[in-house]
Amino acid sequence: MFDFLASEEAPGVSATSLRTAADLDGDLLDTYSKTVSGVAKQVSGAVVHLKVQKTESQQNRSRQNPGGNGQNVGSGSGFVISTDGFVVTNSHVVNGATHIEASLPDGRSFHARTVGDDPSTDIAVVKIDADNLTPTRFGDSNQLQVGQIAIAIGNPFGFQYSVTAGVVSALGRTLRTQTGRLIDDVIQTDAALNPGNSGGPLVDSFGRVIGVNTAVILPGQGLCFAVASNLAKLVVGKLILEGRVRRGMLGIGAQAVPLPSKWLNALEINTKGGIQVQSVEPGGSADKAGLRAGDIIVQFEGKPVDSIDTLHKVLDEASIGRSISLWVLRDGNLKSMKAIPAEMR
Repeated sequence: MFDFLASEEAPGVSATSLRTAADLDGDLLDTYSKTVSGVAKQVSGAVVHLKVQKTESQQNRSRQNPGGNGQNVGSGSGFVISTDGFVVTNSHVVNGATHIEASLPDGRSFHARTVGDDPSTDIAVVKIDADNLTPTRFGDSNQLQVGQIAIAIGNPFGFQYSVTAGVVSALGRTLRTQTGRLIDDVIQTDAALNPGNSGGPLVDSFGRVIGVNTAVILPGQGLCFAVASNLAKLVVGKLILEGRVRRGMLGIGAQAVPLPSKWLNALEINTKGGIQVQSVEPGGSADKAGLRAGDIIVQFEGKPVDSIDTLHKVLDEASIGRSISLWVLRDGNLKSMKAIPAEMR
C-alpha cells in the first residue's frame, strides 16, 4: 500500500512540473552567482592594496595590525574613483602614514600620497600617478533598500582581490569613530569584511559603489559597516578640493546632563537635557562669548541640544565665523548669548 502511494503523483502535480521547479531553483541560484562574479570582475580592477608605514605612536592609535618583524606596517584596501588616480580609503588606514605603497591587481605598484583625511567620517583620499585606470562609480545610497544584494570587495594582498556577498541588513546606523564623533549615515551588511579589506568598496548588483567598508564588530556575529556613498561623495569632494572637511568649535569641555523637571516646567524649555560646560578654553570662542563653567547650553540657533553628538552636528562648516545664538541655563535662569565658532584644526 505504501509503495503504491509513494509511486502515485500528487493530484494536479506532475513529475515534469516538479523537475521544472527544481530546474528553476538551479537557474535562480546560477543567476545570483553570475551577478556576484560579474560584479567582482567589473569592479576588482579598481580595487587597490595599500601598504602603509606609520610611526610607532600612530601605529598604536590605528586599528591596523603591525606587520611582521616588528615593523610598523599596516595594510588596507582602497578603490580608484577617477582616471587621474584619486583613490578612496579609510582614514584609519592612512592617517599618520610616513609612506604608502598602492598595488593594483594587474601587478603595478605606485607610491601614494595623502590628499585629504577626515577621521570624523573615517574617509581619506590618496593619489597615485598611474594611467590606464578603470575607476568605479558611486551609486545613490538614498535609494538603498534593506534586503538588496551587497558585495564587499577588497585587495588584502596586492595581487588578488577577495569578495564577500550578502544583503543590506539595516540602514541609517550610527558608528562612533576614533575622534569620538558619530557617523550617522552607515550601512549595516552581513557581507563579511575580511582582514585587509577595510577601505574597499561595498557595491550593489550593478557594480555601483554604495558604501566604503569601514569597520567590523568582532563579537557582533559578523556585522559589518560601511559609510554610505552619499556621505562619502560629499567628504571625498571636500578632501580633493580643500584637503580637509571644515568643522566649527566653541572651545569648551562639556558633558550632556539631564535637566530637573522643575526647571523644565518653570522655564518651558523644549528639551529634557542640555550640554553642561565643564571647562572653557582661554581666548576661544566660548570664552569670548562669556560662557563659563557650570553653564548649560540648551539651544543652538533655536534648536535643542541635549547631547554632545547633537552639538557636533550643528557645529558644521556653515557655523564657522558666523554669529550664532545660544540659550544658556545659568543659576536657574535662561540667558541668551552670541558666539562665533572657530574652525577646528
